Amino acid sequence: MRNIFIVGARGYHANYGGWETFVSNLVDYYGDKETRFYVGELSSDSQRDKIMEKLDDNLFLSPIYVKTKSSPKMFFYAMKSYVYVLKYIKDNNLRDCYIYVLGLKLGPLLWFNKMLRRKYNVKIMVNPDGLEHRRSKWNKVVQVCFLLSEWSMLNHCDKVICDGLGIQKYVEEKYKKLKGKTTYIAYGARKVDFTEIDESAILKEYKLKKDGYCLMVGRCVPENNYELVIREFMNSKVKKDLIIISNLSSSNYYQELVNVTGCDKDKRIKFINGVYNQDKLAVIRKNAYLYIHGHSVGGTNPSLIEAISLTDLNILYDVCYNRDIGGDTCLYFKDKGSLVTLLNNKKLLDSSKKTLGSEAKKLYENNFTWEKIVDQYKQVFK
Repeated sequence: MRNIFIVGARGYHANYGGWETFVSNLVDYYGDKETRFYVGELSSDSQRDKIMEKLDDNLFLSPIYVKTKSSPKMFFYAMKSYVYVLKYIKDNNLRDCYIYVLGLKLGPLLWFNKMLRRKYNVKIMVNPDGLEHRRSKWNKVVQVCFLLSEWSMLNHCDKVICDGLGIQKYVEEKYKKLKGKTTYIAYGARKVDFTEIDESAILKEYKLKKDGYCLMVGRCVPENNYELVIREFMNSKVKKDLIIISNLSSSNYYQELVNVTGCDKDKRIKFINGVYNQDKLAVIRKNAYLYIHGHSVGGTNPSLIEAISLTDLNILYDVCYNRDIGGDTCLYFKDKGSLVTLLNNKKLLDSSKKTLGSEAKKLYENNFTWEKIVDQYKQVFK
């Protein structure tokens, strides 16, 4: 029996964000009766703390209670999860296990536990996600902590799994000893069956019309370039709306964004506070005239893969992480004025929508279905 422990996601169900969506799809698509997954789950119930729960023969949840609600919560959760996993392996005398750590929140813990790992032949896989120390949402102290944690974790793991070619290049150039210990496995997107989805009802619910709007989806943080996109859109001649779906109710940046851009005075710009029903979000993506992806930091961004699989025309912020995914199937912007130029060129947009959409779908089918992504993980956990 192969045992894989996953540390760093908030749980198995995809009801929060990218890591959770990844975990649920990895487990659901794996389909190997000889593999057991143990997934950490962030819990607010102290009575469930560290009580392993069996969901089925191949999936176990380990609730980890974290009392604090402050910013370091996820650091405490990841560390507590990792320590518990090692104890569980030792107590149950499990050998030849894998621990897959999502993110860079464990710091020196990997180094402290080398002896136990060696005794039980535990392999540590680390997915660094994006370059956390470059994210503007963190203050300087947290950025330095992430940088130190990155150094410690990547130097004391067995393999680094990068979900972006740009991330893999960064790791191999900065940590020369890791060359040969990295592998690139992108993110995936599910195939959506629209035959039993009432698209017209969903569009009506959000007061949208097919091809009547441009779309942005993502967390409301500065590195996703909302300010740049909004300013460019406001300066464009586009008659369609710009629909922005984001975590408005939990974002400190949202009101600042409205204040600095004055976008509340432009009737074309409309915000929607999160759409977490995946079928509804898929319909909104599919029927958008175009999708604008402003993410500038990270590896394979889930919303970009979803856009490529569903939206016929995608305009991406021009960084290597986005080009690695979109390739020649997307249009790109970066400098001030470049997005305005694209948006005002209706002839280019219309022709690109006809030609690039089908190419993007082929790209998705060939590289980013969950079946293909999980097959690559099976090669890692063999």
